[in-house]
Amino acid sequence: MTTWKKLAAAAVALPLSLALAACGGGGDGTDTGGETGGEGGNTLTVWTWDPAFNIYAMEEAAKIYKKDHPDFELKVEETPWDDLQAKLTTLAQSQTFDELPDIFLMQNNAFQKNVINYPELFTDYSKSGVDFSQFPESVTAYSVVDGTNWGLPFDNGTAVNALRTDVLKEAGMTIDDFTDITWTEFIAKGKEVLEKTGKPLMAGQTGSSDLPMMMLQSAGASLFDAEGKPTIVGNEALITSMNVFQELVTSGVMVQFNSWDEYVGSFTNGNVAGVLNGVWILGSVQTATDQAGNWNITNLPKLEIPGGTNYSANGGSSWAVSSNANAELAFDFLNSTFAGSTELYDTILPSSGAVANWLPAGESAVYAEPHEFFGGQEVFAKVVEFSAQVPSNNTGAYYYEARDAVSAAMTKVLDGTDIDTALAEAQSNVEFAMQ
Repeated sequence: MTTWKKLAAAAVALPLSLALAACGGGGDGTDTGGETGGEGGNTLTVWTWDPAFNIYAMEEAAKIYKKDHPDFELKVEETPWDDLQAKLTTLAQSQTFDELPDIFLMQNNAFQKNVINYPELFTDYSKSGVDFSQFPESVTAYSVVDGTNWGLPFDNGTAVNALRTDVLKEAGMTIDDFTDITWTEFIAKGKEVLEKTGKPLMAGQTGSSDLPMMMLQSAGASLFDAEGKPTIVGNEALITSMNVFQELVTSGVMVQFNSWDEYVGSFTNGNVAGVLNGVWILGSVQTATDQAGNWNITNLPKLEIPGGTNYSANGGSSWAVSSNANAELAFDFLNSTFAGSTELYDTILPSSGAVANWLPAGESAVYAEPHEFFGGQEVFAKVVEFSAQVPSNNTGAYYYEARDAVSAAMTKVLDGTDIDTALAEAQSNVEFAMQ
């Protein structure tokens, strides 16, 4: 999941051959942990974020594993992604690997760059026993470097448009009015909802490019070409996305907040009547128990450009095993739960929206069950349907540098800077970072 929060840029890159030569212990997958990893013994430590999603899933996995391993203990340290990335960078640069946990969660789009820059932080999965053929190749590819798996895919990042049906009804609309539409239509309908109910249909976090990136992927577009060169200047899909974003904000259909907590609070406290994000956001939506039954989901509005679709994704993450881990225990735990337990995914799906990447989980009848919180919709069957139609795109190794540059450009555009000028500066900044 996810998230999904703005990332701290990864720091100085080491040549792969030099970094591998400097690896200690389990960086090459040969360390089975023994007495050196994390807590040692029968205890694993985990760094991850989001109590309603990732932490909840990990704690439920521990309950399942504990049934056959009664002495097992799990210690989860809540660590926001920005902080986690910063800690990894600091530990790699200081070579203090003994401060690493056994397992940590990694944003998919950051995985390859971290492995290439800091392979000494990781233990590869060559001796894990995980059957990676049971995961979509497009998802496992995020954490594969030189043919070696370094991460276990966890959550699915398929995007959904979740809306308050009671607010739509007040405006004389239903969820069908927002299905298979364009962004032009969404903004027009959003203005009508705002006028009749006083509620915006969307919120966002100031300085985040999450929404423009989802728009880009919905058209199969990217910030890089096939050779990894930035294509920010003159990028039709990006320019269209930024124009739509600007109109969403200036029209009042979308409101922005300075922090993630304020963003989530805007729709859980009822001030905003919808949220558009990766499916993982439904875990936060459901914390507003007083709104149960008054939400539906549908697909996304599409850009009116060649290749535009109503489907996209945002986020997705994979579990990494550190070089300081009790690797034998960590791999057995992950293989028995996130790569081996339909019970786990059946448990966490309804309340957190954690749609699995582990393919056998999708065959469960739980995915087809009506969801009371979402007005009886078969929510997760819809998400599986949506996920099959998400266009693939090329993220590039410098994905987050490009995201940060686009975020800065978007802020300048909202402050009055011409789009072409802002994008030219963004491209220049990415090209400099790539040097």
